[in-house]
Amino acid sequence: MHIAINAHLLAHTRSFRRAGVSNYTEALLTHLGRIDHQNTYTIYTTRGLGSQALGLPANFRVRPSALPTINPRVRVPWEQLIAPLILASSGADVYHGVLNVMPVLSPIPSVVTIHDLSPFFFPQASRRVNRLYAGWAVRVAARPAAHLLAVFEFTRSEIIRWLDVPPERVIVTHNAADARFAPPDPAELDAFRRRHSLPDQFVLFIGTLEPRKNLPRLIEAYARIAQATRAPLIIGGGRGWLYDAILARAAELNLGDRLHFAGYIPQEEQHLWYAAATIFAFPSLYEGFGMPPLEAMACGTPVITSNTSSLPEVVGDAGMMVDPTDTEALAAALLHLLGDADLRTELRRRGLQRARQFAWEATARRTLEVYTRAAALP
Repeated sequence: MHIAINAHLLAHTRSFRRAGVSNYTEALLTHLGRIDHQNTYTIYTTRGLGSQALGLPANFRVRPSALPTINPRVRVPWEQLIAPLILASSGADVYHGVLNVMPVLSPIPSVVTIHDLSPFFFPQASRRVNRLYAGWAVRVAARPAAHLLAVFEFTRSEIIRWLDVPPERVIVTHNAADARFAPPDPAELDAFRRRHSLPDQFVLFIGTLEPRKNLPRLIEAYARIAQATRAPLIIGGGRGWLYDAILARAAELNLGDRLHFAGYIPQEEQHLWYAAATIFAFPSLYEGFGMPPLEAMACGTPVITSNTSSLPEVVGDAGMMVDPTDTEALAAALLHLLGDADLRTELRRRGLQRARQFAWEATARRTLEVYTRAAALP
């Protein structure tokens, strides 16, 4: 079997793009490379991202574009106009679009991963042109795709409901935390704390700065308890889109050194940031999966997150959950967990157990089964 994968959203720059779908794509390719040495893969990537950077086995052929397709203005024409022509002559048996999109005129059976339906539920959280294309593309992809992959049962139920797709065509293939997300060696963690001059206690958020992450409300909730705790709030993440309201609210509340924007956090340091934090707070309004809480739990950090979308399924009974629109409830949860060492210890134990229930190898095997099923269709 010959499998073609659209990996144009793989990022090789130190920016907010090196998160989310880029991480999913990289993890999936890495674990497919570990379990499958029989089938042939062609991986289509953006300009400049070749085989050496990905480190895949010999049965994986990487084909970088001559175009900078990391830019959506370039990627969209590639996905809809160029990809069908390439696939028609590629000899591939199945095509995988890793982010909600497949060519309208795909000449071969296609599999599409749908991470969430945020364009329908939070249209105000993205630029209009991006929202219109994303909404159109996911509807178009849902009709002819052989199978749709959902990253969680919550996402699967939304796809079936909102896109009117038969349940048997929608298959759950969970995300997972990378192996590097684990409690670090204490000496390494101490050195990291000293290097970054971190306080003994702090509340951490990691994620792209965008409206859906609900950061103005997190900052407001923290402001209500700032005088009752010595733990500052540290927000880590690159500036994504429509982030001005976040920075404006921070300026209005004038928390001084109690609030720190750490900027984009390199992947090789993320596990140390999680492990160093007293609490990981992630009050997102909507997530198709919600990787940061899972990564935090895998590092042994107690989590406070939202009781909406997929997040309860990710966290289970291993974290505290609040209504993300209730500032008072979020503030109370932060203060409670900061002051209860026994509860933090218990959530650490539960979180480590919960994180072990998700594994990239299992996801890769399940995805390969779907490729086989799709390729066998007439």
